[in-house]
Amino acid sequence: MDRNRRSFIAGLASLAGVATADRVAAQTVPHVHPSAPPVKTIGVRGASATGVAGVVPVETPDTPPLPFELDGRVKVFRLRAEPVKTEFLPGRKVDAWGFNGTVPGPAIAATEGDRVRIILENHLPEMFAPHWHGLELPIGQDGVPGISQDPIPPGGSHTYEFTLNQNGTFFYHSHMPMQEMMGMIGLFIVHPKVPHQPHVDRDFGLIFQGWDIKPNNTVPNTLAMEFNWLTINGKSGPATTPVVVKRGERVRIRLVNLSMDHHPVHLHGHHFFLTGTEAGRIAGPHVVPENTIIVGVAQARDIEFVASNPGDWMLHCHLPHHMMNQMVSMVGPMHGSGPGTAVPGYPQDMWMPMDELAGAKPELIGLPQGWTGAMMGMMTLVRVVEPDVFDRIEKLRAEASK
Repeated sequence: MDRNRRSFIAGLASLAGVATADRVAAQTVPHVHPSAPPVKTIGVRGASATGVAGVVPVETPDTPPLPFELDGRVKVFRLRAEPVKTEFLPGRKVDAWGFNGTVPGPAIAATEGDRVRIILENHLPEMFAPHWHGLELPIGQDGVPGISQDPIPPGGSHTYEFTLNQNGTFFYHSHMPMQEMMGMIGLFIVHPKVPHQPHVDRDFGLIFQGWDIKPNNTVPNTLAMEFNWLTINGKSGPATTPVVVKRGERVRIRLVNLSMDHHPVHLHGHHFFLTGTEAGRIAGPHVVPENTIIVGVAQARDIEFVASNPGDWMLHCHLPHHMMNQMVSMVGPMHGSGPGTAVPGYPQDMWMPMDELAGAKPELIGLPQGWTGAMMGMMTLVRVVEPDVFDRIEKLRAEASK
């Protein structure tokens, strides 16, 4: 079967549409553009990255930030929609679609009140258009093909420009459903002009996705209704990079779900409060404690907690099939040895330490041998460590990034 099952539309330059005044400043250019040249990275790392005192930058484990350049007062971001070869685990190669070489795409971060310009090139073999999920924009910037703009043809580009009048956890994604299932999403964080209270010391962003990848295949099955690979920021446990915080810090985790399933996300060792959605900040006081929260399809949920309990705590979807990878159907009786063989259905669970698949990341320092035995699928860790351990990890991270 031809993997590019929609290639019959790849040659179309555009769909018929009605021009609006908002399209004048955001024109589709139907010719091939070279890859975007390197730009000076501004405001990506460090406390000054947000531009607002008391507002910390968002960390996105396993997913890079998107740098920008300044054109006067306008922040200019460059995105390329393109096929991406990635790995959910070392050796588990996947032919996905993403942005700027990553799945999910790089995280956009700006501040409420900023004027942003996003230059989007389509390097896919078919037409494409993005949507800026949760952002309230002029209709010409919304990105819905056939309604607010013509789709961007292969080799074309489109420029979006708008002012950010909200703050919160938003995201961008393809508005073509099958392309969404190929992985096309990225975080779009808008920091507030005035810090929210109570102040947080650490801020993280995590994207949850589900995939169906058949044996001996590298291409996701975008028509599937059941999924055998579950990822957080494009990695599956134990390859997910842990969130590391100091004991006593207040932590925000932004959870975003673009998959075919809702995810009851559970944090071990702590309770938290829901403080925001993809529509923005929830008015406080936040008084309902939880430690499991449903993150529905196309939703964002911001949770906050005080990391008062030291340890290595699981953060994971609690759907049983989402805590494993490569599920297969049982075919006939299962066989084993020992007294359990007299029990129908024995054996069921598998204990599979896979430490070698986790890599040698600084964030893993101090974890016990065999820690990966229960870390599969849509799972990661929140590591609450003492300040000296945190500083050691930060030093190693800085050295590794040079």
